[in-house]
This record gives sequence, C-alpha cells and structure tokens, in this order.
Amino acid sequence: MILPFDEAGQGRPVVLLHARPTDRTMWRAHLPLLAKAGVRAIALDLPGHGDAATAQRDEVAPWADVLDTLDHLGIDRFVLAGNSLGALVALQIAVTEPRRVQGLVLIGYRPHDQPPSSRLRTAWDRERTALEADDLEAAVRAGVESWTSAKAPDEVRAHAAAMLRRQLTAHLAYGEPRPAADPLSKEANALRALTVPALVGVGELDMPDFFEGGKGLSDELGAGEVVVIPNAGHLAPLERPEAFCTLLLDFAGRLPAEPAHSRD
Repeated sequence: MILPFDEAGQGRPVVLLHARPTDRTMWRAHLPLLAKAGVRAIALDLPGHGDAATAQRDEVAPWADVLDTLDHLGIDRFVLAGNSLGALVALQIAVTEPRRVQGLVLIGYRPHDQPPSSRLRTAWDRERTALEADDLEAAVRAGVESWTSAKAPDEVRAHAAAMLRRQLTAHLAYGEPRPAADPLSKEANALRALTVPALVGVGELDMPDFFEGGKGLSDELGAGEVVVIPNAGHLAPLERPEAFCTLLLDFAGRLPAEPAHSRD
C-alpha cells in the first residue's frame, strides 16, 4: 500500500513516523525546518491514521507499507525518525531491510511485553472507559492529558486533540485490522544484531515506562545514553519541534556521507 505523505526539501532522505494518537500532520512544523537544513523530509500516515484511516484491510504490516511508499518515491537509503508507534515501526523496518537504513532516531519507545506502570494503565483505562460510554470527547481529553505535558502550548494540545479525535473516530467506524507477524518477534536477538547507528530519546515529562523502555532499547542497540528532551511529554517532537529537529539534524550530520550515485 502506498501511504499518504507530505515532503519538503532535497538531500539525505529523513522519514518521519508519527505516534499512535497522531498522524503525519504531527510533523507539519518540522518539514520546513528540516528542508531549510538541507534534507529531504518525508512524513507518512501509518495505516489506520490520518488519510490512511479509512483503508479497510484484513491485515496490516506498517513496515512493509512504509517500504512500498519509499520505493514509490524512488528512495533507497534513508534515516528513520519515529515517536512511540513510529519508533516501533522504524525498528521493524530496520530489522526487515537493514541495508537501507542509514540511522535511527527513536523517541518514546516501550516494548509491548514490558509491564505497564500504574500511570500508563490509568491512561489506557480512562480512554477505554470513555469510549465504552460513547463519550468521544472525554476519550480525547483523556488522551491529550496522558500524551502531552502540562507545559505543552495550547496550540499543541489543540492539534493533538484534533489528531486523536480523528484517529478514534476512524477506529470506531472501521475497527482495527489484524496486525501481521511482527518482524521483531521472529528472532530473539533481532535488535542486538542491528549495526545501524541509533539515537534513543524520551520526553523529560513522559511516563516512567518510556524511560525504562528507552534505556532497554538503547542497551540493545548499543546507542549509548538516552537523550532527554526537556519540558516535553510523550509526544516530545510535537511539543518541542525545534529541539527535536536540532537533535535529529545533529545525529544525521554525524552519519557517513552516502555515495553520490545512491542519492535521490
């Protein structure tokens, strides 16, 4: 499936993968910043989100859809930057096609088999209870409170609410298709076997689950110390686009230059 996308700029391709409660518009402030810095930034809607929310399919493999879309765009090698769900999909792509991935920037990651904290369980329960009561707006409010920090600007929280409302509406209308077999589960040491340069980060005000998940992931990837994005919650790139772009561009700038014939 070719996913909906926005892009800006020319240069090294950087693929931006959004979090679960959002869509590709999460990156609308980032595209001009990255383009100005000399990279080709591509923001995608993952299946079930944004303009890809209404595609009815029995099974979804987001990592395969991202690769199909990049093939469609003529992009062979690229940097992946993902937040939450986007970080998971980035890892799935990296273990599926490691040759194509130049680097990974992974923010707010938690493995599914990690036991949730009471704070995370409460966040899930509040949203689920509201949806079971057919109170969409209460579910949206619960999600915004859980996934953004109290320090997030009003316009950021409004944007998060609009994206979450759209995602929940689509979920209620179309349900969720069955996920394909996760490539991360096919081999116990899939992540430790990766040799792709990586940066792992977390929002300073995020839940403890994502500090723990980030630390474990960084250890598996040999990525060094987890980077903390100040004054930001789970959707750290959305809350602090300039800080995130600085982090991403600094990381990408330290990657080896690609041979001219492999660039787009």
